[in-house]
Amino acid sequence: MRHFIPVCIFSTLLLLLAAQALSAAPLAQEGKKTVYQRLVTHPGAKLYDGPGADAAIVRDPVTTFTVMYIYDRKDGRVQVGAGSDKPDGWIDSAMATEWPQAITMVFTDRTGRDPVLFFRDHKALENVCRLDQIGPAIRNFQKEISASGASLPADYPVVAAEPIASAVSEDNFYLLPVLSVDDQFYAQQGPRLLEVASINPGVNAQASAGADLRTGFAFVIDTTISMKPYIDQTIQLVRKLYDDLEKSPYADKLAFAVVAFRNNTERTPGLGYTAKIISDFTTVKDRAKLEKALAEVREATVSSHEINEDSFAGIKEAVDHLSWQDYGSRVMMLTTDAGPLGAGDPASSTGFSPQTLADYLRANKIYLTALHVKNPRAAANQKYAAAAYRELTRQSDNQASYIALDASTPAKGAAAFNKVAGILAKSYEKVAAATAEGKLLPKPEARVAKTPEDEARRIAESTGYAMQLQFLGNKAKATAPEVVNAWIADADLQKLAENPGNAPVLAVEPAVLLTKGQLSNLYKQLKLLLAGSEQAFLNGDADLFGQIASAAAQMSRDPGQFSLHPDRNLAENGLLDEVLDGLPYKSVIGAMSRRDWEDMSTGQRDAFIKRIKSLLARYEAYDRDATHWESFGAANPADRVYRVPLSMLP
Repeated sequence: MRHFIPVCIFSTLLLLLAAQALSAAPLAQEGKKTVYQRLVTHPGAKLYDGPGADAAIVRDPVTTFTVMYIYDRKDGRVQVGAGSDKPDGWIDSAMATEWPQAITMVFTDRTGRDPVLFFRDHKALENVCRLDQIGPAIRNFQKEISASGASLPADYPVVAAEPIASAVSEDNFYLLPVLSVDDQFYAQQGPRLLEVASINPGVNAQASAGADLRTGFAFVIDTTISMKPYIDQTIQLVRKLYDDLEKSPYADKLAFAVVAFRNNTERTPGLGYTAKIISDFTTVKDRAKLEKALAEVREATVSSHEINEDSFAGIKEAVDHLSWQDYGSRVMMLTTDAGPLGAGDPASSTGFSPQTLADYLRANKIYLTALHVKNPRAAANQKYAAAAYRELTRQSDNQASYIALDASTPAKGAAAFNKVAGILAKSYEKVAAATAEGKLLPKPEARVAKTPEDEARRIAESTGYAMQLQFLGNKAKATAPEVVNAWIADADLQKLAENPGNAPVLAVEPAVLLTKGQLSNLYKQLKLLLAGSEQAFLNGDADLFGQIASAAAQMSRDPGQFSLHPDRNLAENGLLDEVLDGLPYKSVIGAMSRRDWEDMSTGQRDAFIKRIKSLLARYEAYDRDATHWESFGAANPADRVYRVPLSMLP
């Protein structure tokens, strides 16, 4: 009997603790269990210790545009918390904007596009989009904003702009949460009109690369058996570039690195390596070190197991292991006569598709140009290789940083490489020199490149302009504009005016703010989907859903839902994370039903599996990325968030 009271007390304490734990959870969005309601705070918001009018102020002010979870609503106030584990206090509901979905826009690279304008309201932006002559109106807005700065008239149609003379600093993690979308012009290849807030928490995402613009130029070269002329040309080109740099006052502003790649060494042990650093970035004063390393580079003595090579391994090796942190301008040049190993290829060391590798390069602010040596011996593979490298190097202006080299003879190929690579390297040297002299490069003019040399100049102008704007933004600590509510176009209105009927040049791209936990759950669910689809594919079994049910049972999920509701798609069956449900885009995987799988050809099923594998590889890289996860002040590591592009969701 004497043990009864302590047991009761202990049980009561457990119940109280359980009740507290339950009350500490944020409010879930309607119809969801793990996707919580959020808001962003307005300037002047205060945090109170309760909902009543006599509640004490516990924080004044709350940092403008803080993203917070919603725990409760009462008497015109909202209970909020920086993390999902506990509330911090109450704010007036009028001093915040609720954010129904975790969709945020991200500014695209400024490869020739105009700055984004933030319009006062929907009507102001709609009126501009309906003008017969949009171009003059946009130019006038830009001129007035540049002249007046922040002192615009109260009724002016534009309330703010993306920095005009620079990009937003990489040190400033910003958010452009989407509040609503108007698609009325989208069907006619026009822009989407987006209602957004513009949030600049001032979180340091990463360190800037110094006071002067320095360019890191990485040669990523194919050293397989057919590439000897280009290995030799790379050595000669680097020597010539160093000779020229020794006469320049900006010799220390350009450094070269070399990375070599081949193919899978398990398939072909005689290759020696899949990818390796030949030399890290070296300036002209240390040229002897790089030249010595280059002189020891040899082409492979045996052929790879197939016509494609693991070029993506060379690119990823360069991204991961070169000293990019010392360079504000980051460029890479790939030279190969082969296509890449495809996503999902068991011989691929990265598992990346062109799309996922392009996202990896963008996250690391590296601009890649692909030089595709069109060797007649690889004629059957050239169409595939060109498509892959165009997708890999596609820029925000819809043009690819891809150059095809005529290698109908080794001499022609070597000469073409020497010209194009030299133009690229010298052009980036000029970007560094112009920046050192305080000169802002003009925005590149749209032009049609008639020769590989013309294309090299176009690419260098476009990427050089974007890199210079980024450097200037980093140096000036340029921030995204802070607005409570505004409307923007997702495409460059000036480009639409200049090129009616062409595909829009995106000025912003959508991303989803995912927490660590949500990304982990999505990864696990895609692994489950991959296990089921691979088993169905290998067995020649059309019953993908049956295979998924089997895999689900092994993970202690409820497999019964797949057999009870065979006509539902994967999302309706609860396979994919509910964070994806309701987003303003069509999920190819989530919308898939049993009938869709049965109707697929063998090639389509193979492509489906490869896409899943590629996404899984990218999610692993997101998880390892220490630079771009942000906490917004939340103490719980699970509340850290990452801006995952919509294109990287299933």
